[in-house]
Amino acid sequence: MPADGVTFLGSGSLGLPTLAALHGAGLVRRVISQPDRPAGRGRVPTPTPVAAWAAAHGVVLIRTEDVNHGEALEAVRGGDHPLVVIAFGQRIGPALLQDRASVNLHPSDLPAWRGAAPIQRAMMAGEERIGVCAIRVADRMDAGEVLDRFDTHVGESETAGEVLDRVAVDAVPMMTGVVRRLLAGERWGTPQDESCASRASKLAKAEAWVDLAWMAHDVRLRVNGLQPWPGCVVHVEGREVRWLRAGIALGEGQPGEILRDGSVACGHGAVLPLEAQEPGGRPVRWSEWLRGHRVPQGARVRSGPRGAQPA
Repeated sequence: MPADGVTFLGSGSLGLPTLAALHGAGLVRRVISQPDRPAGRGRVPTPTPVAAWAAAHGVVLIRTEDVNHGEALEAVRGGDHPLVVIAFGQRIGPALLQDRASVNLHPSDLPAWRGAAPIQRAMMAGEERIGVCAIRVADRMDAGEVLDRFDTHVGESETAGEVLDRVAVDAVPMMTGVVRRLLAGERWGTPQDESCASRASKLAKAEAWVDLAWMAHDVRLRVNGLQPWPGCVVHVEGREVRWLRAGIALGEGQPGEILRDGSVACGHGAVLPLEAQEPGGRPVRWSEWLRGHRVPQGARVRSGPRGAQPA
């Protein structure tokens, strides 16, 4: 007898549009998410986006440090509901996967960019096409059979956060279609080519910098790929500021030199920062920030790894 719904495992906002669509269709039987974590200046315990959504919509919610033990494991093993896994943040072991249909949303052209930061790593590597895959959940990270996929393209000044938000919405038809096939008991899938696998390692705060001696194209890719976190920190006349978005500009100069139009020279070409933010401040246009601090043409922008002398 076909299952009558799914167990949704998720934490981050990537899964919210799919969760909402499945819930609207009456297909969500329970949600499993990470426990509340301290957040903000007051370190107040805060639910994950998925947990907050489930609680607000009256969906059965289990918060767990380890889905492979205790209440979460018993709840999953107690029924035949397929698993829908999106940005969950925990490894799902064999005890949960055995004899169970499942689907995971992964925003990369698998087997490329398996791991925690696929969109960011792909963007910083210069890829303009982002693959989005629905895969069967496997015991190895992002290694399951591909059930469906589509492509999307990255705009010139689009940030990784914007691409992620867009993919979350665009993936809904694919994910709901796969779920309905799983609920109907269908079995299908295309194995990944292991010889083409690559990793998308987790981002680190220490990566919040850019080498302005690089080509402008590569500087732009890094700035946009690191937004919204950890961002790209630069220093201008002793002031720390975070670039939030950048495009390409015409012009040449010494790496880091602020040119007449507000663009910044790189090793080859120039980038035009579009938005910037001081620590604790609000995002503003880069041109507005320059005017507000009376930064002259020819001033130098510096950036470098934390603890090292900025370039």
